[in-house]
Amino acid sequence: MKTYNNPWIFVPTAYFAEGLPYIIVNSLAVIIYKKMNIPNDILAFWTSLLYLPWAIKMIWSPFVDIYSTKRKWILSTQVLMAGFIALASFSLDSSSFLLWSMIIFSALAFLSATHDVAVDGFYMISMDDKEQAFFVGIRAFAYRLAMLFSSGVLVMWAGKLEASSGSVSYSWKVVLASAAFIMAMLSLYHRFSLPFPEKDLGSGAFDFSKYFSSIWSYFKQEKILLGILFLVFFRFGEAMLLKISAPFLLDPLEKGGIGLATEQYGFAYGTAGLICLISGNLIGAWLISKFGLKKCMWPLALALNVPDLVYVYMSYNLDLPKYFVYFLVAFEQFGYGLGTTAFMYYMIQMTDESNKTVHFAISTGIMAFAMMLPGMVSGKIQVAVGYPTFFVIVCLATIPGMLLIPFLKYKN
Repeated sequence: MKTYNNPWIFVPTAYFAEGLPYIIVNSLAVIIYKKMNIPNDILAFWTSLLYLPWAIKMIWSPFVDIYSTKRKWILSTQVLMAGFIALASFSLDSSSFLLWSMIIFSALAFLSATHDVAVDGFYMISMDDKEQAFFVGIRAFAYRLAMLFSSGVLVMWAGKLEASSGSVSYSWKVVLASAAFIMAMLSLYHRFSLPFPEKDLGSGAFDFSKYFSSIWSYFKQEKILLGILFLVFFRFGEAMLLKISAPFLLDPLEKGGIGLATEQYGFAYGTAGLICLISGNLIGAWLISKFGLKKCMWPLALALNVPDLVYVYMSYNLDLPKYFVYFLVAFEQFGYGLGTTAFMYYMIQMTDESNKTVHFAISTGIMAFAMMLPGMVSGKIQVAVGYPTFFVIVCLATIPGMLLIPFLKYKN
């Protein structure tokens, strides 16, 4: 049993395996339900609930440390995720496919959140500090590659299958079955490629007092209430937009949508848009490293929220050339990449030196709840008021979070 393997052998594939199920649950599920004629209010509510495991994973994450090894957690969750993705494929033939697929996607979400904990922990114990610093960009790229593959390649492939077969359910059955096969192969590969780090040992004991004191220390930080309000409200408008942008782009003109085919949506959002999002991430990170977060927060916040206006414009001008729709989506995603980089870096600053892992987990949990709740009501609002008014509401919902920016605590 090798205690060390070259990280190039397992880091990229481990983080690709981390991104694949996350995108299936949180992005592809919305597209599948829309193409299967589930109303916007219903699909937005139920798919938003799928954020829950990532919001509360800090509750059971200590048990990944205590029981068994992180290597075994990774391998077992990958096998189970492959099985549940395959079950999701079969569920699309059921007359009660919404019920069964939601149950399956919920289980997949819990497994994916647990897998995230194990992979991130394994990353830190399988390499020294120098290697961890070097591979942080590689792991981020691999995760984004999984996003590009899932929301771009798989969606465009589903569109081609739909066009050739005339069946929406068949196209997504094939795509999900293929994703299940890929996850199964990744698990098999990792069985041989993951090392056996000497530190990868379950402790078998849990200090509840230390656990709760580390959580309480988060809420004792200076200006923490203001920081929590910022986590809740800064992405409020975006959380609503995320659940309705796909239905809007896919709905036909007579229903107030843009009328993209599935393959066209895969290119607009999952390829051109995602490339611009990654570019925004990289440029945002460079700006923060050069000028500091305090100087960059306002410009990057505006970059996140102002481009939401493109959806207002599109909703009032439906018969746009497709290439212009691609440009507008890419522009909005570029701003999204810039703004979320500042947001994530602010969450890193909401930690103290002795409890970084726990504090960051709490912040990401709050963020996930803040994304889940607006998403749950977004569909009902859209159905009640229509797309144009809904996107105006989205833009107005971005204002409260930005008003908090001058009062935040910054470390740089």
